[in-house]
Amino acid sequence: MQYKTVNPATGELVATFESISDADLATALTTAHSTYEKDWRHRPVAERAAILKAAARELRAGDEYARYLTLEVGKLVGEAEAEVELAASILDYYADHGEQFLAPKELPEAPGAVVYTEPIGIIFGIEPWNFPYYQVARVAAAQLMAGNVMLVKHAESVPHSALALQHLFERAGAPTGAYTNVFATHDQVGRIIDDPRIAGVTLTGSERAGEVVAERAGRNLKKVVMELGGSDPLILLEDGDLARSVQSALGARMINTGQTCVSTKRIIVVGEERGEQFLEAFRKGLDTFTAGDPADRATTLGPLASQRSLHFLTDQVENARKHGATVLQGGNRIDRPGFYFEPTILTGIDESNPAYLEEFFGPVAAFYVVDTEEEAIALANTTPFGLGAAVFTEDLDRARAVAARIEAGMVFINRPPWTAPQIPFGGVKRSGFGRELSEYGFGEFVNRKLVSLAPEEPALG
Repeated sequence: MQYKTVNPATGELVATFESISDADLATALTTAHSTYEKDWRHRPVAERAAILKAAARELRAGDEYARYLTLEVGKLVGEAEAEVELAASILDYYADHGEQFLAPKELPEAPGAVVYTEPIGIIFGIEPWNFPYYQVARVAAAQLMAGNVMLVKHAESVPHSALALQHLFERAGAPTGAYTNVFATHDQVGRIIDDPRIAGVTLTGSERAGEVVAERAGRNLKKVVMELGGSDPLILLEDGDLARSVQSALGARMINTGQTCVSTKRIIVVGEERGEQFLEAFRKGLDTFTAGDPADRATTLGPLASQRSLHFLTDQVENARKHGATVLQGGNRIDRPGFYFEPTILTGIDESNPAYLEEFFGPVAAFYVVDTEEEAIALANTTPFGLGAAVFTEDLDRARAVAARIEAGMVFINRPPWTAPQIPFGGVKRSGFGRELSEYGFGEFVNRKLVSLAPEEPALG
């Protein structure tokens, strides 16, 4: 199994890296465990915070980190810079709030009872390719601040980004073993999960990967957090701002060339006339996206991240067409070097079409028109996923009522799903379980230890 960088904008192989040997993996595990037991967990909170702060400054110091995202993922340069800044802001957030999150909490209804928050050991992170820094930062920042150490297996297609993160923490002053990148094989991943020194496992990835990892961790009675796929609906109700919803849908569907778990993938408009208006404006918006070199700031449409992603998306669209969907716009590979795909709109998808339940990980939007709010909610929930959702309406009470009925981990009103260090991220159903970011993410891999004093015995006589 090789880790390799292929430039998605050209299809050219840039570099290859061999998987870690079993001997080196054993050393990495031993070092991480020793660092946790003898050093990192015992460091004052302020020292851990200082290292996270230094890592955030290092991320912001130059363009090296953003260049790797453009090289390995095909991310537009502006989006790459935004991801770097988001990752840095997450590091800052946990450095600033770690002491508060770790503070002992007295239980007012149980005098003498105090809950302490303590680390548990090595957390094994299995991370994807589409946001190589952000998705690691939202786990690593919280767990390092909590006093845990991290062992990370990154996606095989982003080795430069993976190594950059390890070097980042080294430059920030983290001791060897606090954050360790391993180019592990699938077989080695299983053995890492089995290792008794691993205290918890977190994965961001596909449903299939989630099933395999959760099963393995479950057999070892280890806590897991799963951040999996999504097919987020955007609902435009009768009184919603049409122009605002169109712009939101365009941005949410096309960010990272549509390769984002928590982004609008299904557009549901209430009312036939409003549907026609939305569709016309959305089509015109998609026409403005221009394919080109993602390192060029004039480019607005980057490539898909890999040839595999391109082939899979092409097959999905063709299969949807064969089962009765209309490809209203796009639907084809763009004739140029690299892995480019046309911005695409699918309509006429009914319950018998596989596309009705699938996630499209690329610049493909499924468009629906319904007659009522009830139909919109039912359609929004007719998916195996439950990550994010958006509702557009001028009536905020109505928006909250609709949000309460949507089966998702996150619902946003009058804006598409988004992320920030201070708000929890996660889904329900086949989008996974557990949370990242905010205090909720901080608490996923810690021991909430109760220390309770026995009440004094009443004096005799």
